[in-house]
Amino acid sequence: MAVKKWESIKVRRCERVGREVSLDAEVILPPEWLPDLEARVVSHRCSYASACNLDNRGACVWAGSNPAYDPFKEN
Repeated sequence: MAVKKWESIKVRRCERVGREVSLDAEVILPPEWLPDLEARVVSHRCSYASACNLDNRGACVWAGSNPAYDPFKEN
């Protein structure tokens, strides 16, 4: 049976909230009887997104409120 879980991708300092946040991805791992399949990323989130959105500061793709802006995108 496939397993769905959240995994931390990286930890970064977010200047909007002034603290370190964990950037997570929800992945679906294949069943053990299909070991050749890769894990699939279903969604992304920030560990501080719910508090950020409650304070009307949610303005990035990780908080889920602005898909056009990613403050952690590496050039």
